[in-house]
Amino acid sequence: MKIVPAILAESLDVFVTRLRQAEKFANYIQIDIMDGKFVDTQSLDPEMLNHITITIPFEIHLMVEEPLKALMSIRNPSLRKAIFHVEAAGDPLEFIKRAEKRGLDVGLAIKPETPLDSFEGLAQQVDTLLFLTVDPGRYGSPFKSEVVQKLLSVRQRLSHKTIGVDGGVSFDNLPVLYDAQVDYVCIGSRIFLDGVPEENYKKFNEWLIQLEISK
Repeated sequence: MKIVPAILAESLDVFVTRLRQAEKFANYIQIDIMDGKFVDTQSLDPEMLNHITITIPFEIHLMVEEPLKALMSIRNPSLRKAIFHVEAAGDPLEFIKRAEKRGLDVGLAIKPETPLDSFEGLAQQVDTLLFLTVDPGRYGSPFKSEVVQKLLSVRQRLSHKTIGVDGGVSFDNLPVLYDAQVDYVCIGSRIFLDGVPEENYKKFNEWLIQLEISK
């Protein structure tokens, strides 16, 4: 399991501050893009990523109504993976086609309440399944433990897929996610909002090492 810092920011200044912090200690990050429609919160315009130098690879989590439009507006060379929501509008197969044409990995994000049978077919077409374990759009939302059962079911059915978890990850629930064979967890507020981000990131990785040793 890998720890991936997740940057969710409503202003350019906050985004750049968190980005520069993460570049000092992480080798991969997730950047959240929100349009204020698909979720209540709005982040910086995705086109702004074209004007910011990002020195480490990143994935984008598109919490937007029109994910293809957002994707096509982003041309940052450090982009490696594009994740769109199964619940969003538009043609998901067209999104996958366009992303793969650019050499990107593709991920499917799933809200906590979305049933398994509504995306299982589409899941075959992507590289990554990103399960939201909170109501999306804000840092610090409570972890929804009921999603864990869905994780376990998907791991059995689609064992070859990369599985990620996004939201509410803490020292308390990290062992459960580890046992569910999650490949990576995205952590935002517990890295960036309290204390020193680099130290917080280090603590999560140390905790993960202890989990691996204990297993």
